[in-house]
Amino acid sequence: MSSRTFLVGGGWDAPEVYEPFLRVARGRSGGVPRVGCVIVDEGDGPAQFERYAEALRKSGVECAPVALLVPLGGRFEPEAALEGLDGLLVCGGLTPAYQEAFAGCADRLAGLLAGRGVPYAGFSAGAAVAARRAVVGGWLLDGVPVCSEDTAEDLEEIEVRPGLGLVPFAVDVHAAQWGTLARLVAAVEQGRAPCGVAVDENTVVEVRDGGGRVAGRGRVHVVRPGGNDGGGVAVRSYRAGESFDLA
Repeated sequence: MSSRTFLVGGGWDAPEVYEPFLRVARGRSGGVPRVGCVIVDEGDGPAQFERYAEALRKSGVECAPVALLVPLGGRFEPEAALEGLDGLLVCGGLTPAYQEAFAGCADRLAGLLAGRGVPYAGFSAGAAVAARRAVVGGWLLDGVPVCSEDTAEDLEEIEVRPGLGLVPFAVDVHAAQWGTLARLVAAVEQGRAPCGVAVDENTVVEVRDGGGRVAGRGRVHVVRPGGNDGGGVAVRSYRAGESFDLA
C-alpha cells in the first residue's frame, strides 16, 4: 500500500483543508484515526500542539491528535513515532529546523509511510520539507532581494537542502500572502529544483502519482523551467477542484 501526501500552504482560517487527509487516515483505521503531530519545540510546543489539535478537530472528521514534540536541535525517530498512527502531520515553524530534525531519517521515512499506508500532511514548514529538494528559506539571490526579508527563515541567500522525497517537486508556502512565489521561481530558474509548487494559505494540494489536486480557498502556482522562448520559467495557477501533472 502506498502513502498519500497532502501539502497545506499555512493559514488558520480553513480547517476544512485537513478533511481530505483525515478521510484517508480514517479509511486506514476504520474508526477514529490517531494523527501524530510533529512539532519542533522552540519552547512552546504543548501550546502549538493544542492549536493544531483544535484545527484538526474542526475539520469535520473526528480524529485523535497525538503530540510528537522534537526538541529544537533534536532528531525525529520515525520507527517508534509511527507505531499505532493512522496519519502523520508535520507542522509549521522554522523550516531549516524541521529539515534538520528529519535529516537523519529522510531515507527511511518515505519507505515507512508507504509500507504502513500512513498518509502524510505537511503544514507550512512540513509542506516545504516534503520535497526531494526542499526550499528552506532565504530572501536573496546572489545578493539581490527576490522576496521580503521577513520570509527568510533566518537565512540570507536562498537555500535548497535535501528533503524527505515524498514529492518530486520543490514546495514553497504562504505564496500569495508572503510573496514567496518569487523565491520558488528563482530556485527553479537557477536549476536548484527541477520544478516547483507554491501554495497559498488555507489551501491544500493532494499529491498522487506525481501530480496534484487543489482544494481550499486559495490557489496553487506551478513553476516549470522554460517559457515559450525556451528560457526562464513558466508559471500557471490552479484553484480548488483543478488538477495538474508534474511527474
